[in-house]
Amino acid sequence: MFDPRLDALAEVLIGFSTNLQKGERFLIDAHDVPPEIVIALIRSGRSKGAFPFVNLQSNAITRELLRGAEEDQYRTQCNFELARMTVMDAYVALRGSHNATEFSDVEPGRMQLAMKLLQPVLDQRVNKTKWVVLRWPTPAMAQMAGTSTEAFEDFYFKVCTLDYSRMESGMKALKALMENTDQVQIKGPGTDLTFSIKGIPSIACGGQHNIPDGEVFSCPVRDSVEGHVQFNAPSIYQGTAFDSVRLAFSKGKVIEASANNTDRLNAILDSDEGARYIGEFALGFNPYIQEPMRDILFDEKIAGSFHFTPGQAYERADNGNRSQVHWDLVCIQRPEYGGGEIYFDHQLVRKDGLFVTKELQTLNPEYLARTS
Repeated sequence: MFDPRLDALAEVLIGFSTNLQKGERFLIDAHDVPPEIVIALIRSGRSKGAFPFVNLQSNAITRELLRGAEEDQYRTQCNFELARMTVMDAYVALRGSHNATEFSDVEPGRMQLAMKLLQPVLDQRVNKTKWVVLRWPTPAMAQMAGTSTEAFEDFYFKVCTLDYSRMESGMKALKALMENTDQVQIKGPGTDLTFSIKGIPSIACGGQHNIPDGEVFSCPVRDSVEGHVQFNAPSIYQGTAFDSVRLAFSKGKVIEASANNTDRLNAILDSDEGARYIGEFALGFNPYIQEPMRDILFDEKIAGSFHFTPGQAYERADNGNRSQVHWDLVCIQRPEYGGGEIYFDHQLVRKDGLFVTKELQTLNPEYLARTS
């Protein structure tokens, strides 16, 4: 039996996120997801007069390819993937996984080689197409979230089909405030950070690129970050699980880094020069996402959180930092996670995860959940 929630989700992705128009070409990049959602996307795109293309992938097969990654192999792969992406107007990626740590035994050097050589494909997709990326609910994700499979599916479709237009006024106000801010200070348990975002654009994210969504991001001036930060949300990066990541900065650069796997953490930060500098700063406020589940597309939107990102900066909010790494690390500042404050030019903007100024209070969970 076809689940009508699939049509609703497809309409969000096709009609809202990518806003497909007649004659546009779009690539559906499906990783370990059921055919029914791919079919729903094809049908939704065709209803707009767009032309669908499909790429089916398996994480188990990708793992095996990565374990023997060679330069000639991935240069060739980059060439044909880039040729395909260049003729696409839009990109929709659905990423399912039966094992969130599928790539944990891929040798780091081979993983870094593949990421480096495929970077032009990512740059083309991010900067030259309309794109949206989302996870697909699996029992593995439900387990990470600490729920039953059925309960997680209900949560997933609720959060992914949220009426993101209700965030618009608050996001516009936060975007304007950030674009008029020079100095940012963040305080909390194990955290005392200062940096500048002066002259760097801020981008409101309300369902156009990630589903689920709910953040506004900018980027620190590259050499302005000083102090230290303790992240309290667990993370998975390049197939490895990390907990209690702590970073210390001087003149923008990570000079100390520790975690439950300190050696692997530092190996990632040593991938290239830009990996020890920050490429993104963002505030998250999705009302339905409250707890971390080691899935960054969800965790970076947690209500009352911020994320701070070693590595590549986005061209839309650019400080010039370039890296093959882009690792969103999340700190939750709600009281049950220890609280904390964020100041813009010495004025308190958010305390214990709640925005305090009137024009931003529409981004607080009580308002968004009530009006959604």
